[in-house]
Amino acid sequence: MKRISAPRRTASLSAQLVDSLRAHIEAGGWPVGTRIPSEQALIEELGVGRSTLREAIGALVHLGLLEARAGDGTYVRSSSELQSVMVRRASSAQRDKVLELRTVLEEYASGAAALRRSEEQLRQLRELLADADAASTGEDTSAATTVDALFHRSVVRASGNDLLVEVYDHLGTALTSSLGGLAWDAGHAQEHARLHRQLVDAIEDRDASGARDAATAIVQLTRDHRSGTPRSGTPRAAEEQ
Repeated sequence: MKRISAPRRTASLSAQLVDSLRAHIEAGGWPVGTRIPSEQALIEELGVGRSTLREAIGALVHLGLLEARAGDGTYVRSSSELQSVMVRRASSAQRDKVLELRTVLEEYASGAAALRRSEEQLRQLRELLADADAASTGEDTSAATTVDALFHRSVVRASGNDLLVEVYDHLGTALTSSLGGLAWDAGHAQEHARLHRQLVDAIEDRDASGARDAATAIVQLTRDHRSGTPRSGTPRAAEEQ
């Protein structure tokens, strides 16, 4: 059977500009959440026509990397197409499904981190534990959520699996959103802190099984917290006191 010959052509200027702007966003040149320069500023900086720029910006909006806000400019929505798709999908899923996904990712990552972590990564986890303790004493729940997200991302990075790190980072917003919005009661907060210490201790001891168990328990605690299941004075916490 005769093969179909692909047409030979060079990429259009707008397609080249899409690739250039995409690479700039992925490299952090325009961080997520920031407003990109004005149309006129980009025309002058890039030396392209208005129609070419608008076509490229429109393509990036369609891909989910940019978001056009009427009367307010264009903002960076995500750092890559993969992030845009995965976050959108996870954000539309039921919260329990998101927590199940988080359990799968963090359980494996925690076990791998126990086997592969470096001394520097362990030191960073200890520092984040201290930051989490400090944040938990304040009334700003967003600060505590931010520190918690940094802690779990650091655990995933300590797994040494670059692909897992990339997937987890892309899903970070959806995965950590389950922690926001509600203040932790005393019982949940105490158990939350204890389980995080248990996780780091297991990673330090290179106890993969213990690390996986602690990671699973942390997500289950989050599920209990979101559902309003009371937790106070747990036997294990009482024993440690």
